[in-house]
Amino acid sequence: MDRAHFFSPQAGRIVESPPVAHARFTIGDVVRHRMFDFRGVIFDVDPVFANSEDWYNAIPAEVRPHRDQPFYHLLAENGDSSYVAYVSQQNLLADAEAGPIDHPSVGELFEDFAEGKYRLRPALRH
Repeated sequence: MDRAHFFSPQAGRIVESPPVAHARFTIGDVVRHRMFDFRGVIFDVDPVFANSEDWYNAIPAEVRPHRDQPFYHLLAENGDSSYVAYVSQQNLLADAEAGPIDHPSVGELFEDFAEGKYRLRPALRH
């Protein structure tokens, strides 16, 4: 079976992915990390791991996620700060019931929070 290819700016290379990836979450979904105390809103999805090798190897081997699963870019927040996170599908849980995210960049990407989901600004849709 042929594999799809896409350029990853984070990895600085072409990444191979399966022709069909099964992402559990979509852009605008609010999620919580399964192990760490933070939540966020998804603003991009990679069908497989597409970050740098240094980033991947910095994760302790015993908790390092598999590469062949969707990875999500989040506008994330915890009790102390707001930041951008890159998280594997296996480490995310749905968390829309906890309400909106208080990240300073949410307004740049999304219009509003309604029915447990953010709506991407029309100018950013494709």
